Amino acid sequence: MESGKIKNVVFDVGNVLVRWSPLEIARLTFGDTGSPEESAKSIFQNSIWLDLNRGLFSESEAKDQYQQRVGLSELECQRLFYYVKQTQLMIYGSLDLLERVKAAGYGVYALTDNVTEIVDYLKSTYTFWGLFDGATVSAEVGFLKPQPEIYHSLLECHELQAAETVFIDDMPHNVKGAEAVGISAIQFQNAFQCEQALKTIGLVF
Repeated sequence: MESGKIKNVVFDVGNVLVRWSPLEIARLTFGDTGSPEESAKSIFQNSIWLDLNRGLFSESEAKDQYQQRVGLSELECQRLFYYVKQTQLMIYGSLDLLERVKAAGYGVYALTDNVTEIVDYLKSTYTFWGLFDGATVSAEVGFLKPQPEIYHSLLECHELQAAETVFIDDMPHNVKGAEAVGISAIQFQNAFQCEQALKTIGLVF
């Protein structure tokens, strides 16, 4: 990559800015009953969760679906969505990284597979969302990473050039999805590693 070419840095949210831990959510929701791995799979790899992230229905409608189709009780659904939000703690160093990248003059954006009600919670709980120059949320555009449509939506909506943009995500398939449409990408491990990777491709901050 040509040094100094990048003008825009796009951040995933879950496990880049805030923690996302389906196993922990499952343990907190269901306690010691059954396998947390199986519980997490039944909740988060279910078409209900995917459709919720696509914006096809609300959190309230998702709770009804989980009761009808998965057999969760009303109390379990209430606990589930409570812990979905409350476990999303800030990842050490990520806010500082975002702030310094923005202060250096780069455009900063979000690209996230996320639920409307979770985004509202993050906006009301943390300060980082207000730093973004724009955000592309799966529930608003109807696509999920690594579908090429969601990356194209990011570029078109915010008038970004792929060659001038780098995307940060913790999942390798999402990194590959960005690269497939011409966006540079970094697989996030921690804030220090991410900072070094950004500087390696020519960012100065």
